[in-house]
Amino acid sequence: MPNVREAREALGNRLRELRTDAGMNGRQLAQSLGWQPAKVSKIEHGKQTPTDAEIRAWAVASGAPEQAGALISQLRSLELAHAEWKRHLRTGTRARQVQLAAIEAGASLLRIFEPATVPGLLQTPEYARSIFAQAIAMHKIPDDLDEGVEARMERQKILYRPGRKFHFIVTEAALRNLVAPPDVLMGQIERLIATSTLPNVVVGVIPFTARLPKSPVHGFWIYEETLVMVETFSAEMSLIQPDEIELYGRIFALMHDVATYGRPARAIMTGVLDDLAAQFFPETSEQA
Repeated sequence: MPNVREAREALGNRLRELRTDAGMNGRQLAQSLGWQPAKVSKIEHGKQTPTDAEIRAWAVASGAPEQAGALISQLRSLELAHAEWKRHLRTGTRARQVQLAAIEAGASLLRIFEPATVPGLLQTPEYARSIFAQAIAMHKIPDDLDEGVEARMERQKILYRPGRKFHFIVTEAALRNLVAPPDVLMGQIERLIATSTLPNVVVGVIPFTARLPKSPVHGFWIYEETLVMVETFSAEMSLIQPDEIELYGRIFALMHDVATYGRPARAIMTGVLDDLAAQFFPETSEQA
């Protein structure tokens, strides 16, 4: 992601300024720290992220130990922007759900776009179990599957609290992707249909036939106008720059323009249910 690269480069530029202000070249600084010269170069060019200890050592060697605190704060901002899933989930799935619940508690409006899966706040326990099982296996994290699912269900209570508004947009692909067994997916779609009737919840579906205004390369969650969270395979991005938030707001608006709502959206969901029943449970489908 460009913002992470730029943040890492900005930190490297600041460290380079400290070195040059001290009258040292990269080789001299590396020698004073007992590092290879290549390490200094990588940090300064944003190719390698330094640790807290390395920043402190750099500041001391440059004769500016008082700058260490500000530089470490800059590093914290970088870590916030790019948090690897292995680090996020190092204690299991439950802790992350608790963290998300705290973030959601501070937002009165959430706009969520998901092109591939049903959003966590709308998932059934069975569907969530399939999603978490994949994450546990993929990232080799502690297996707290039951606790993680329970925490995700606890998060969903926010849907029923007064003063909260939720606008979800999913693609038809998200309804059809078999990330869970067919019967679980059917139960999940039934839950979506029911949730879409809540007065404070809007659920839009982008049908396969829609002409997309922007390629849906990934999902994102917009919290008020202060934070956008983006998930990749390896990490989660927390975007807080106003221009980034504005960009994602515009993309959400574009997706809204091609999504269907109300009865047409529920008709798409019902059509997916019928297709799943016909494909995986033909006897039941014929009887109906």
